[in-house]
Amino acid sequence: MPTYRYKCKSCSRIIEKIQKFTDTPLTICPSCKGELVKVVTASGGFILKGEGFYSVDSRKKPVSCPAKPDSETQPCSECPHR
Repeated sequence: MPTYRYKCKSCSRIIEKIQKFTDTPLTICPSCKGELVKVVTASGGFILKGEGFYSVDSRKKPVSCPAKPDSETQPCSECPHR
């Protein structure tokens, strides 16, 4: 479940609350009974680590061509990737 952050407009108190996506957002400050607004944060929920998560990890290795093509538009006849 995500943690939501709220800030009171009256007393500027920050409140963090673990809620379901379907839960109703908080609107009243428990300290001063002022109005709460949801604070949008830029932190991520998880970090991808290890091999396979970056574009350089998932690229196929280039196949070397044993023979050069006759022209730019013709592929060589010996290329396995033709």
